Amino acid sequence: MDAQLTPFALQSVPRYTSYPTAAEFTPAVGAAQHAAWLSRVDPDESVSLYLHVPYCRDLCHYCGCHTKATHRNEVVTAYRESLEAEIRLVSRHLPGRLKAARIAWGGGTPSILGADGLAAVMAVLEEAFDLGGLEEHAIELDPRFVDAALAGRLADLGVNRVSLGVQDLDPIVQLAIGRVQPEALVAAAVGHLRVAGIEGLNIDLIYGLPHQTEASVRATCRQVAALGPDRVACFGYAHLPQRKANQRLIDEAALPDTLERFRQAAAVAEVFSGRGYQAIGLDHYARLCDKLAVAARQRRLRRNFQGYTDDDNRTLIGFGASAVSQLPDGFVQTTAPVADYRRCIAEGILPTARGIAVGPQTRQRAIIIERLMCDFRVDLDEVGGIGRYGDIAARLAPYEAAGLATLSGGTLRMTAKGRPFVRLIAALFDEARSAGETSFSRAI
Repeated sequence: MDAQLTPFALQSVPRYTSYPTAAEFTPAVGAAQHAAWLSRVDPDESVSLYLHVPYCRDLCHYCGCHTKATHRNEVVTAYRESLEAEIRLVSRHLPGRLKAARIAWGGGTPSILGADGLAAVMAVLEEAFDLGGLEEHAIELDPRFVDAALAGRLADLGVNRVSLGVQDLDPIVQLAIGRVQPEALVAAAVGHLRVAGIEGLNIDLIYGLPHQTEASVRATCRQVAALGPDRVACFGYAHLPQRKANQRLIDEAALPDTLERFRQAAAVAEVFSGRGYQAIGLDHYARLCDKLAVAARQRRLRRNFQGYTDDDNRTLIGFGASAVSQLPDGFVQTTAPVADYRRCIAEGILPTARGIAVGPQTRQRAIIIERLMCDFRVDLDEVGGIGRYGDIAARLAPYEAAGLATLSGGTLRMTAKGRPFVRLIAALFDEARSAGETSFSRAI
């Protein structure tokens, strides 16, 4: 990365897993609005479901998720019962028993519910939704807690895709982030899943962690590639200790600088591209025959709160504390504090904390941002024309001068050099963004 690009790399911008971003959600959207939006979901369309489990046995230092540590099984059981009650509550506001095409479990560590707990929640989902046409059933797992018994039960429940949180395989880095899991342990988890017949495997990695170097990141990527996952997601670590107390356990002096982060991200791309993976958007890689890679080549790639996806359902219904739903009328988010979440459910009230309505003009900006994030190009003439976006040409000028993007004939394209900076270009179409914000992760 040349020195002239450093100021761009230091800018803070959203990851744009949605537009508007969660930072724009407000309490103006509450339970009543949420209920009305649920009632207007098209009963003839398939939907996607997301279930959030905000508990882990231990909290890793780097974690930025809505989760907390617990070793008390009664806490987990109580949460599961509230989750089941929320599913029943939400279903009463829907226009019938909708067809669900996809299920995704996230957290936290969803398997903390135990195989019987997961089965109990699935039984309630089957009451509320038609799961006969389910295409994908995915779950995030901590490889430290994956054994043959769990893998077998997951397969029995219809799970066909697993994301393993590996992050890094260097022992020094693992100690620094509070996540010790030797490569042999990860390989054993992969083996258990494959023996159980779970075909889809994604491995999550992170660059920009304490004590990571370009060389150590390359080594981790080679080890992960040798495990043969069909997908890999590698995110840049967002160090926000002012928002996440557990991140204060990380030694900031050990964090790589901007130039080193850039080199690490480039190393990740080089290793996986050299081993038969296609780069997907900013931070995903997939085997050439994988559905995600096919969708990217056909420009059908989408982006939601789980990252890049080939999910083309308009409606995503989220369950659990802090879960986000994407509905045709807008976004809603459940309250994050578990005590508040459980109290609302007990009172028969949708536990809606905030949200935002999405109108036609906002939807056009969302299309621009999603296409940039997925395809690195967008035809502005297809979304109202360049004149609709104010002085966008003038605001693009510094990026064009730096060789990061081009605007020609209404088509905006990221250059090969500019692709790592695509979030900066997306932010130019984000009406809520202002220069100098620091509440988001850095561009690189």
